[in-house]
Amino acid sequence: MNGKKLLREEIQDEIMRILSAGPSPNEIKKIRKLAMSKNIKLGFLRKTFCKKCFSYFDSKNSEVRIKKGMKIVKCKKCGQINRWKMKD
Repeated sequence: MNGKKLLREEIQDEIMRILSAGPSPNEIKKIRKLAMSKNIKLGFLRKTFCKKCFSYFDSKNSEVRIKKGMKIVKCKKCGQINRWKMKD
């Protein structure tokens, strides 16, 4: 990034590159800051990390349940419960 101004498309590419590698909490904070700088909506990508501790959800960091049309993801690091309504 070298301190230069990036275009919106370059930032989106950078976000996807970082997320494909299984990012650390610091990298996820960087992704959020980049997205906010150019008003980029993360959409479904925001469901890939914990809202509280920013740990990336994978099989060892999360516990997933589906109950009454809701997807419930519990972070194993901080215990935060994230709920999303599933599409019909």
